[in-house]
Amino acid sequence: MVDVQLDMLEPPNPVPSHHKVKRELTRLLENARKSGTFVVHFQNDGPKGEPDKPDSKGWELVFSPVPGELVFRKRVGDAFSNEELMPALEARKVRRVIIGGMQSNYCVADTCRGALRNGYEVVLASGAHAAYDENENATEISSNIERDLDREGVGVIPSEQINFV
Repeated sequence: MVDVQLDMLEPPNPVPSHHKVKRELTRLLENARKSGTFVVHFQNDGPKGEPDKPDSKGWELVFSPVPGELVFRKRVGDAFSNEELMPALEARKVRRVIIGGMQSNYCVADTCRGALRNGYEVVLASGAHAAYDENENATEISSNIERDLDREGVGVIPSEQINFV
């Protein structure tokens, strides 16, 4: 769960597809929990003045971790930059990571690439990540990221079809 924080999924300024994405992230998380899959939440520490500034309302996670789940904070896009992540994954013999969250063209893409660089099998949960409108509309941005990541070796699978066994 990459940067699934209030500032992007709740008013006043959520991503355009926030209702759909929140529903898909909820399903993805529930399925992971039901299967006993190890879940990691990443929380972006934005700079002063940003809606995800630490300890602000927007910085808070949408989904509260349950016992056994870990939360790692980060200041850059790639969650694999956090030095505590790899040892936690290695201790649990994790070889495959399933990624959903915010934003498609920044932290989600960077984290997928970081996982690939570190030798993990990577699955991007299609429908469970989103972007804001920029030079293109948000839907096109997310679709283009999926296409690019697929070419780079990331498995792009609709979130409802992801198998956690």
